Amino acid sequence: MPIDHERFARIAKALADPRRFQILEEIANCREVGCQRLCEQFPVAQPTMSHHLKELARAGLIEPWREGQFAFYRFRADVLNDYIIALEVRLGMEGRSGVRRVAESRSRVAEPRARREPGD
Repeated sequence: MPIDHERFARIAKALADPRRFQILEEIANCREVGCQRLCEQFPVAQPTMSHHLKELARAGLIEPWREGQFAFYRFRADVLNDYIIALEVRLGMEGRSGVRRVAESRSRVAEPRARREPGD
């Protein structure tokens, strides 16, 4: 699906923040993850985590849902793939980059990466 300029900019902004990118990596590696687990894993205040998750969801990179009082998030590889295609087109690299799409690379992974511990 083509990405308009506004959505392209929203995704770029969401990916540009290092902490937000780490959060997205964790969600992508886990397939689905609860907000509470993310808050425990990252050294940020809950309101800051909520802001990061809101920006990722607004960009369409994650899909939020609720089960009772608990919030969960799922990675949207299709949106990232669309962004990569749009980026290639904008940079004049369409069809030349050899970049594997996210869904292709994810399907080759038998299970999510092991959780990294501090000092690893």
